[in-house]
Amino acid sequence: MKIPDLDELLGLRGAARSLALGSRDPSRAARLGGHRGAHRGRGLEFEEVRPYVPGDDARSIDWRVTARRGRPHTKLFREERERPVWLLVDLQPGMFFGSRRQFKSAAAVRAAALLAWAATGGGDRIGAVIASGGQAFCAVPRAREAGVLPVLRALIELQPRAPAAPRPEALDEALSTLVPLAHPGSLVLVISDFAAGGDALDPRWLRLAAHTELHLYWIIDALEQNGLPAGQFRGGLPGRLRAYDGDATRRRWQAAWEERSARVLKLAERFATEPIRLDTGEVIEEVLPPLLRRSRFAA
Repeated sequence: MKIPDLDELLGLRGAARSLALGSRDPSRAARLGGHRGAHRGRGLEFEEVRPYVPGDDARSIDWRVTARRGRPHTKLFREERERPVWLLVDLQPGMFFGSRRQFKSAAAVRAAALLAWAATGGGDRIGAVIASGGQAFCAVPRAREAGVLPVLRALIELQPRAPAAPRPEALDEALSTLVPLAHPGSLVLVISDFAAGGDALDPRWLRLAAHTELHLYWIIDALEQNGLPAGQFRGGLPGRLRAYDGDATRRRWQAAWEERSARVLKLAERFATEPIRLDTGEVIEEVLPPLLRRSRFAA
């Protein structure tokens, strides 16, 4: 199975070109401002200096340029109204698993890259918190390539590359990092297999639900859903392999899957959304765009 590299993620920009991350809640988007305004005013992003004209805000006079040129000049600002979009990506070692086309971690990386390109292509700012085998990575939302490229590099660097002991607490740790950073009106896109975490009554999820729009991208694998077929198998971590009987373990696997499904659906219900399922057997750049267009969330 091929692990994504940076060239592949850069190439996904084309697949995301026609996508835009809209809002299911127009009133929330209006409160935030949506995207960068075309009008000029006293805002957050400096644009240029030009000669002062009657009616300009005196507070915007650039005194250095005025002194140098001998006549009043004023600073112009472009008002920032770009929506912050956060990716919360689960790349803990347990995601290094897949029974078909790709590992769950690879599907998560590809989905995150597509969503990042879609966000910046629509005029949003993109940031990320990434759960991994170590401390969570965090990049605050930034516009255009300045936002996307650090996220893509982190996805490549932090994706698991070999079997290792799972860190089920990693998603919760990343969630703790994100909650104080996600300002009201943010769009939060969670990409995970939700093998652990995702308790709808967790105060951190509740806090996000109160002031952000959140969507779940659920990475699934057929073997986890259905269990092993009939027969004898060996699996586990290197040096710690154990024997499995397909018939004897199937009921337990399916029960675990049902518990996970109930937890994910309850979390999605809390945010009044539906989880978008991404199967490891599918080509992510082919299946994700139509799923986004059909969802209530896509513009």
